[in-house]
Amino acid sequence: MNILITGAAGYIGSRLAHRLANQGQRVHALVRSMASEKLLQHPNIKVFLGDILQKDSLMAAMKGCSQVYHTAAKVGAWAEDAESFYQVNVEGTRQVMDASLENKVDKIVFTSTCGVIGPTKNGPLGESHFRTFPFEIDYDLSKKQAEDLVFKYGNEGLNVVIASPAKIYGPGNMSHSLTGNAIIEMFLKKRIACIPSPGNYQLCFAFLEDVVTGHIQAMEKGRRGEKYILGGTNISYYDFFHQIGTISGNKGKIIQLPKIIIKAWAHIQELNYKFTKHPVRFPVKSVDHLFSNYTFSSQKAINELDYTITPIDEALSKTIEFLNNNAMTVTWKRVRARDSGGIYKNKNDT
Repeated sequence: MNILITGAAGYIGSRLAHRLANQGQRVHALVRSMASEKLLQHPNIKVFLGDILQKDSLMAAMKGCSQVYHTAAKVGAWAEDAESFYQVNVEGTRQVMDASLENKVDKIVFTSTCGVIGPTKNGPLGESHFRTFPFEIDYDLSKKQAEDLVFKYGNEGLNVVIASPAKIYGPGNMSHSLTGNAIIEMFLKKRIACIPSPGNYQLCFAFLEDVVTGHIQAMEKGRRGEKYILGGTNISYYDFFHQIGTISGNKGKIIQLPKIIIKAWAHIQELNYKFTKHPVRFPVKSVDHLFSNYTFSSQKAINELDYTITPIDEALSKTIEFLNNNAMTVTWKRVRARDSGGIYKNKNDT
């Protein structure tokens, strides 16, 4: 069977491509640059140079495919042109859905994000939660609009399932400075972590290998038009870094910063951009996002997909070993430089 993966050079996409190829599936890998070919070397992976916004290249990559994993996206908390989030994540998704209809694809798994569901007020959230908080960053809002499109196509008969990962970490290539791997690596190297004060704000951290397995399970068992949270351990910033320090033997400092300090830092970054064009790590409007709980329940995926969660100590040990060996890691600085040349990031490249 032929399977298309958009964003196949990305964080999820590349691991998914190799997992499926190792299972004997024939993978069509759609990438923006042939430089990604080395990352995807496998006898069962065929690399296609193209773009989800270019119909001809998308159709060529999808030809003969029975299944599609749409993992490509523009990711991050900031972009020089905010409209690019909507162009890639919304219009790009429309193009993939239309091409899937035209090619009579049997089933599609669309990669979204738990950020669509929203910050947590009273305990972990599930798929049916109705978001009451405004969106702070364009990435989350654009993925919400993409989800709405996907549900529309599902209602019109397309067999599509939504996979919603939490904040991902684990052996694989990094895409930008705020990924799970990037903040872990920074703590390991600089022996310091700056976290929102108080340090008990919680996030849901999902292990990459679990998320990749969850995508395959969603393709095999997911119900048409349904969304599945692919999460992991809900843990506070402080406990997360404390556990990294314990496992790695790196007793770094965990510094809790008040919102006024982080907001001032964000203002300085935006001001600096005006003069130097140095990319912003996070904009002022994303600061409230940092000072919120983002905890989620994967119970639906556990019940319906047989999704499993790797214990956090085991997952962190594997991640730390990987980062210390620095194997396959693509630093966020290199990807940032690539983006400044006009090429969007693939999902966790989502």
